[in-house]
Amino acid sequence: MPVDAPAARKESRFPCGHCGGHLAYAIGTDDLKCTYCGRHHEIDIPDVAIEEISLPKGLDRLERTRKLGKTEELLKCPNCAAQFDLDESLHSGDCPFCGTSVVTSTGDVHEFSPQALLSFAISRDDAFEAYGKWISSRWFAPSKLKDHAREGKSLKGVYIPYWTYDSDTVTSYSGQRGDVYYVRRMVTVMENGRYVRRSRMVPKVRWTPVSGRTDRHFDDVLIGATKTLPRKITDWLEPWDLENLVPYTEEYLSGFQSEVYQVALDEGFSHAERVMRQVIRRDVTQAIGGDQQRIHRLNTNHADTTFKHVLLPLWTAAFTFKGKTYRFVVNGRNGKTRGERPYSVIKIAIAGVAAAAVMGTAIVTFQSGAVGGYVVDRPIFYDDRYERPRFNDPFRDLTIPRY
Repeated sequence: MPVDAPAARKESRFPCGHCGGHLAYAIGTDDLKCTYCGRHHEIDIPDVAIEEISLPKGLDRLERTRKLGKTEELLKCPNCAAQFDLDESLHSGDCPFCGTSVVTSTGDVHEFSPQALLSFAISRDDAFEAYGKWISSRWFAPSKLKDHAREGKSLKGVYIPYWTYDSDTVTSYSGQRGDVYYVRRMVTVMENGRYVRRSRMVPKVRWTPVSGRTDRHFDDVLIGATKTLPRKITDWLEPWDLENLVPYTEEYLSGFQSEVYQVALDEGFSHAERVMRQVIRRDVTQAIGGDQQRIHRLNTNHADTTFKHVLLPLWTAAFTFKGKTYRFVVNGRNGKTRGERPYSVIKIAIAGVAAAAVMGTAIVTFQSGAVGGYVVDRPIFYDDRYERPRFNDPFRDLTIPRY
C-alpha cells in the first residue's frame, strides 16, 4: 500500500525473454526494448486507480515513523546534496545532476512509495536539441559556451519526486472596496515656461468596508519534492500533463535513475498552502470588486485534503566552464528547458553602455520637445479622508531651462 514504509528502492533488472539481454524502457511507448536484440516487450500496466490519500492520515503516519527514528541507505551527492538509489550491488556512482562521484550514505526514512508517474516522451536527442536552442538564446552567455557545453556532455534521464495536493477551501475575508470618481479641481501646470492654474477633473477614491466568504477546490497542486534543483527551476518546468499519469510500475524506470524525495509530506503541504493562498487572494480581490481593493483579513479552512506521491521525467546534465559546474534540465514530456549558465561580463558592459546611450537620447528628445520647457499635467489622486494630494508636483523645484 502507498502509505506503507517501503524498503530502499533499487534498480530492477528486466531480462529479455528471447536472448536474455537487458530490457530498457522504450521512450514514448508502453514497451520495454531489448538493448541487444531490439525486441519489444509490452509493459503490464496495473489496472488500478491512482489513489488520493488523506493528508491527516499521511501526516499521522509520518509522525509515527519519525518517532521510530528509522533510516535507510541512500546515495547522497556531496556536491549538490541529491539523494537517489542505484542497483543493489552498487555502493557508488555518478550523480545524475552534477556528475560528481558519490558513495553510500545514510538518509532519512522515506514513508511513501510512488503511486504514479509520467513516462519519458522526449528522447535524449530531442532533449539535447532543446538544450542547444535554449543556450543559443542566452544573449549574455559567453560566445564559446555553446561549443564548450557540447564537448563530452552526457544527458541522463532521471525521475524526479513530486507531491500533488487536493483541497476544498473556504475563506472568510474583510477589507475595503475602493471606487474611483472624479471631481473638478484647480491644479498647477506649466505652460510656456511658467506655472499656471488650470481646472482639471481629478480622481478620488471612495473606500467602503466589505466582508464575505469565497470557496475554491484545488486539484493537483504540484510541489517538487527535491532539494537538488532550485524550486524556481522545478516550478518553471511546468505545466505537466498530469491527466496522463499512469500507476507506478518499475518497468518505466528501467534504463533510468530515480531520485528519492527530500521534501517531506508536511513540508510539501506548507509550500502548497502558499501557492493556494496566492490564488485565494486573487479570488478575494475579484469578490471585493471596485477599482481598488484592500484586504485586511483572510481566514482559510481546508477540508477533504489529499495527496499523491508521483515521479516526473527530466533529462539532466552538467558541464564545466572555466572551473565551475553548471547544470541544466529538460522536461521529459515537452522539451521545456531550464538551467544555469555563466554570464559574459563584456556583453553585459556593452549592453549597459548601449542602454545609457538610448536613455540619454530619450532625455534630450523629451527636453527639446517640450514647448518652453517641461510640461506638467499629471493626475493627482485625492483621498476622501484628506483633502490634499497624495504626492506633490515632482517638477515644482526644478530649474526650468530657457530657450
